[in-house]
Amino acid sequence: MSKVIGIMAGSLRKESFSKKLSNAVIAMAPEGFEFKAIRLDDLQVYNQDFDDNNEVPQAYTAFREEVGQLDGFIFITPEYNRSVPAVLKNALDVGSRPYGKSVWDGKPGAIFSNSPGAVGGFGANHHLRQSLVFLNIPVMQQPEVYLAKVNELFDESGAIKEGGTKDFIKKAVDAYISWFNQNAKK
Repeated sequence: MSKVIGIMAGSLRKESFSKKLSNAVIAMAPEGFEFKAIRLDDLQVYNQDFDDNNEVPQAYTAFREEVGQLDGFIFITPEYNRSVPAVLKNALDVGSRPYGKSVWDGKPGAIFSNSPGAVGGFGANHHLRQSLVFLNIPVMQQPEVYLAKVNELFDESGAIKEGGTKDFIKKAVDAYISWFNQNAKK
Protein backbone atom coordinates (compact mmCIF):
# COMPACT_ATOMS: atom_id res chain seq x y z
CA MET A 1 0.00 0.00 0.00
CA SER A 2 1.40 3.37 -1.05
CA LYS A 3 2.17 6.11 1.44
CA VAL A 4 0.29 9.28 0.55
CA ILE A 5 2.13 12.59 0.88
CA GLY A 6 0.17 15.82 0.69
CA ILE A 7 1.72 18.52 -1.48
CA MET A 8 0.52 21.94 -0.36
CA ALA A 9 1.19 25.02 -2.45
CA GLY A 10 0.85 28.20 -0.43
CA SER A 11 -0.52 30.33 -3.23
CA LEU A 12 -3.96 30.83 -4.71
CA ARG A 13 -2.80 32.48 -7.93
CA LYS A 14 -3.76 30.44 -10.99
CA GLU A 15 -0.27 30.62 -12.53
CA SER A 16 1.62 30.57 -9.24
CA PHE A 17 5.20 29.38 -9.19
CA SER A 18 4.42 27.30 -6.09
CA LYS A 19 1.69 25.43 -7.98
CA LYS A 20 4.08 24.81 -10.88
CA LEU A 21 6.70 23.53 -8.42
CA SER A 22 4.04 21.33 -6.82
CA ASN A 23 3.28 19.75 -10.20
CA ALA A 24 6.99 19.09 -10.74
CA VAL A 25 7.32 17.51 -7.29
CA ILE A 26 4.20 15.37 -7.77
CA ALA A 27 5.78 13.94 -10.93
CA MET A 28 8.84 12.93 -8.86
CA ALA A 29 6.96 10.58 -6.50
CA PRO A 30 8.96 7.36 -6.14
CA GLU A 31 7.54 3.87 -6.23
CA GLY A 32 5.53 3.11 -3.11
CA PHE A 33 4.48 6.74 -2.67
CA GLU A 34 1.64 8.82 -4.01
CA PHE A 35 2.06 12.59 -3.99
CA LYS A 36 -1.29 14.34 -3.86
CA ALA A 37 -2.05 18.06 -4.36
CA ILE A 38 -4.12 19.42 -1.49
CA ARG A 39 -6.35 22.40 -2.29
CA LEU A 40 -6.43 25.27 0.17
CA ASP A 41 -8.63 27.73 -1.69
CA ASP A 42 -12.00 26.68 -0.23
CA LEU A 43 -11.06 27.25 3.41
CA GLN A 44 -12.66 30.20 5.16
CA VAL A 45 -10.43 32.11 7.57
CA TYR A 46 -10.23 30.07 10.75
CA ASN A 47 -12.61 31.10 13.52
CA GLN A 48 -12.79 29.02 16.71
CA ASP A 49 -16.46 29.90 17.07
CA PHE A 50 -17.16 27.43 14.26
CA ASP A 51 -15.81 24.56 16.36
CA ASP A 52 -17.12 25.86 19.70
CA ASN A 53 -20.67 26.31 18.38
CA ASN A 54 -20.75 23.14 16.25
CA GLU A 55 -21.08 25.22 13.07
CA VAL A 56 -18.05 23.83 11.27
CA PRO A 57 -18.00 24.74 7.56
CA GLN A 58 -18.12 21.75 5.21
CA ALA A 59 -14.80 22.88 3.71
CA TYR A 60 -13.14 22.52 7.15
CA THR A 61 -14.59 19.05 7.64
CA ALA A 62 -13.52 17.88 4.17
CA PHE A 63 -10.03 19.34 4.60
CA ARG A 64 -9.54 17.78 8.04
CA GLU A 65 -10.68 14.39 6.78
CA GLU A 66 -8.46 14.52 3.69
CA VAL A 67 -5.36 15.72 5.55
CA GLY A 68 -6.02 13.30 8.41
CA GLN A 69 -5.58 10.41 5.96
CA LEU A 70 -2.19 11.64 4.72
CA ASP A 71 1.08 10.11 5.88
CA GLY A 72 3.25 13.22 5.47
CA PHE A 73 3.57 16.61 3.83
CA ILE A 74 5.70 18.73 1.53
CA PHE A 75 4.86 22.41 1.87
CA ILE A 76 5.76 24.52 -1.15
CA THR A 77 5.57 28.14 -0.19
CA PRO A 78 6.21 31.51 -1.73
CA GLU A 79 7.25 34.38 0.49
CA TYR A 80 4.83 37.22 1.18
CA ASN A 81 6.34 40.15 3.07
CA ARG A 82 9.12 37.97 4.53
CA SER A 83 6.62 35.45 5.87
CA VAL A 84 4.15 32.70 5.04
CA PRO A 85 1.12 33.40 2.83
CA ALA A 86 -2.10 33.68 4.81
CA VAL A 87 -3.73 30.78 2.92
CA LEU A 88 -1.04 28.35 4.11
CA LYS A 89 -1.09 29.57 7.72
CA ASN A 90 -4.89 29.37 7.67
CA ALA A 91 -4.73 25.74 6.49
CA LEU A 92 -2.40 24.92 9.38
CA ASP A 93 -4.82 26.56 11.82
CA VAL A 94 -7.88 24.77 10.39
CA GLY A 95 -6.11 21.39 10.57
CA SER A 96 -4.86 21.95 14.11
CA ARG A 97 -8.34 22.29 15.58
CA PRO A 98 -10.38 21.42 17.50
CA TYR A 99 -7.77 21.31 20.24
CA GLY A 100 -6.40 17.80 20.72
CA LYS A 101 -7.50 16.62 17.26
CA SER A 102 -4.76 18.01 15.03
CA VAL A 103 -4.46 16.28 11.66
CA TRP A 104 -0.76 17.24 11.53
CA ASP A 105 0.54 15.50 14.65
CA GLY A 106 3.72 13.47 14.19
CA LYS A 107 3.64 13.27 10.39
CA PRO A 108 6.96 14.04 8.65
CA GLY A 109 7.18 17.23 6.61
CA ALA A 110 9.46 19.27 4.40
CA ILE A 111 9.47 22.87 3.26
CA PHE A 112 10.41 23.99 -0.25
CA SER A 113 10.30 27.79 -0.38
CA ASN A 114 10.58 29.93 -3.47
CA SER A 115 10.80 33.50 -4.63
CA PRO A 116 11.53 35.46 -7.79
CA GLY A 117 14.15 37.25 -5.68
CA ALA A 118 17.62 36.12 -4.73
CA VAL A 119 16.84 34.90 -1.20
CA GLY A 120 14.55 32.04 -2.25
CA GLY A 121 11.84 32.54 0.36
CA PHE A 122 14.14 32.23 3.37
CA GLY A 123 11.80 34.22 5.62
CA ALA A 124 8.73 32.18 4.68
CA ASN A 125 10.66 28.94 5.11
CA HIS A 126 11.67 29.77 8.65
CA HIS A 127 8.34 31.25 9.73
CA LEU A 128 6.60 28.13 8.45
CA ARG A 129 9.14 25.97 10.27
CA GLN A 130 8.16 27.65 13.57
CA SER A 131 4.51 26.68 13.14
CA LEU A 132 5.35 23.14 12.06
CA VAL A 133 7.50 22.60 15.16
CA PHE A 134 4.55 23.61 17.36
CA LEU A 135 2.24 21.29 15.40
CA ASN A 136 4.66 18.39 16.04
CA ILE A 137 5.52 17.88 12.38
CA PRO A 138 9.10 16.62 12.26
CA VAL A 139 10.59 18.86 9.55
CA MET A 140 13.40 17.73 7.27
CA GLN A 141 16.53 19.71 8.09
CA GLN A 142 18.74 18.99 5.06
CA PRO A 143 18.83 19.83 2.32
CA GLU A 144 17.36 23.24 2.94
CA VAL A 145 15.28 24.14 -0.10
CA TYR A 146 15.28 27.85 -1.01
CA LEU A 147 14.50 28.27 -4.70
CA ALA A 148 15.60 31.71 -5.89
CA LYS A 149 14.65 33.30 -9.19
CA VAL A 150 11.76 30.85 -9.47
CA ASN A 151 10.30 32.92 -12.30
CA GLU A 152 13.15 31.67 -14.52
CA LEU A 153 12.69 27.94 -13.80
CA PHE A 154 9.78 27.11 -16.10
CA ASP A 155 9.32 26.74 -19.82
CA GLU A 156 6.36 28.15 -21.77
CA SER A 157 4.20 25.12 -20.90
CA GLY A 158 4.77 25.60 -17.15
CA ALA A 159 7.10 22.60 -16.80
CA ILE A 160 10.31 22.95 -14.87
CA LYS A 161 13.33 23.25 -17.15
CA GLU A 162 15.97 20.55 -17.22
CA GLY A 163 19.15 21.40 -15.36
CA GLY A 164 20.73 21.90 -11.99
CA THR A 165 17.68 23.21 -10.16
CA LYS A 166 15.46 20.35 -11.34
CA ASP A 167 18.17 17.90 -10.27
CA PHE A 168 18.40 19.62 -6.88
CA ILE A 169 14.63 19.39 -6.38
CA LYS A 170 14.74 15.67 -7.21
CA LYS A 171 17.54 15.19 -4.65
CA ALA A 172 15.44 17.08 -2.10
CA VAL A 173 12.44 14.84 -2.83
CA ASP A 174 14.67 11.78 -2.40
CA ALA A 175 16.00 13.20 0.88
CA TYR A 176 12.43 13.74 2.05
CA ILE A 177 11.58 10.10 1.32
CA SER A 178 14.55 9.03 3.48
CA TRP A 179 13.44 11.52 6.18
CA PHE A 180 9.89 10.17 5.95
CA ASN A 181 11.04 6.57 6.28
CA GLN A 182 13.07 7.43 9.39
CA ASN A 183 10.33 9.49 11.05
CA ALA A 184 6.96 8.09 9.97
CA LYS A 185 4.62 6.74 12.59
CA LYS A 186 4.83 2.99 12.65
